[in-house]
Amino acid sequence: MNKYVKYTLIGVLVLGALWAAAFFIKSNSKSSITYETKKPFISSIEKKTVATGKVIPQEEIEIKPQISGIIDKIYLEEGAQVKAGDLIAVIKVVPNEQALNSASGRVRNAEASLNNTKIEYDRNKQLFDRGVISSQDFNTLKLQYDRAILELDNARADYRIIRLGSAGGSSSANTNIRATVTGTLLEIPVEEGDQVIQSNNFNDGTTIATIADLSQMIFEGKVDEGEVGKLKVGMPLEISLGAIEDQKFEAKLKFIAPKGVEEAGAVQFKIEGDVATNDSIFIRAGYSANASLVLEKKDSIMVIPEALLQFDKETDKPYVEIATGEQEFERKDVEIGISDGINVEIISGITEEDEVKIWNKTEPIKKGDEEEEEADA
Repeated sequence: MNKYVKYTLIGVLVLGALWAAAFFIKSNSKSSITYETKKPFISSIEKKTVATGKVIPQEEIEIKPQISGIIDKIYLEEGAQVKAGDLIAVIKVVPNEQALNSASGRVRNAEASLNNTKIEYDRNKQLFDRGVISSQDFNTLKLQYDRAILELDNARADYRIIRLGSAGGSSSANTNIRATVTGTLLEIPVEEGDQVIQSNNFNDGTTIATIADLSQMIFEGKVDEGEVGKLKVGMPLEISLGAIEDQKFEAKLKFIAPKGVEEAGAVQFKIEGDVATNDSIFIRAGYSANASLVLEKKDSIMVIPEALLQFDKETDKPYVEIATGEQEFERKDVEIGISDGINVEIISGITEEDEVKIWNKTEPIKKGDEEEEEADA
């Protein structure tokens, strides 16, 4: 082989090897990460908390019977608007046999006592008319006679109440259950034929109906113990209802429970707020709701996105890095204020003119790298 040809081939091979090495290095090298920056800006921050609960009527009135019996007829349905005095249901009285027998015996005793007293009264009245006995003696006998008449009337009235449920001697043997307030009939938990118990000192009695004014609603919810100390009576609330989308209702905090209740390992405190209802929107009792409370608010303050903050691993103090040159940064410790989870207040440490480093800037993954990662997986 010619010496020049030989050297030419060697040169070509060397150049090819160098080109291949350069191409390999270039194709497998990654460019350095370029960090972007962002300046602090002036904004407002509201620190909020959300209390979950429900919207309920301010007052719910339970209608209970004053006598035991069986529901004979129900005249209204749930959801009906009622006024005080409207008839809701009728109870048919089922008398107690023992009490009925006792009342019947009392009537017979009163009748016998009256008959005996009347005989004495009639005999002594004749003697009094003849002037045989004194006026004092006759008046004593007349008082006994009048008492016997009254005792018989009372015994008969008690007997009618036990047997018929009415002292007036009504032949329908029932008692009427009427609305005691004006409002909406929320619930009728009984049906015709159900047995009900009267309200007394030992029993609350059977609830026949529940009535409430749906124009006066309150929010009832719970907040965590870590936030209850920041609440004050009179604070504004913003109520969102799960059943009514895109509608907000204003409310005012009126009650904070003095005692918490432990639920799932956390202490919760009950709160209540008066809800300003809208006549054009019908709110049903028991709607689930969320109440947004503004715990703290600051206007026209310097803020940065909270994602730009870093925290020292040893001191746990916040800091940022600001640009000092082209992709050159310097650490600056900062003092922070309130945060809404998106932006955070900067009290001191940097100015509005500083360029703050945006962290976690990464290169987009190339298609070849994606294929290699999938192959490795």
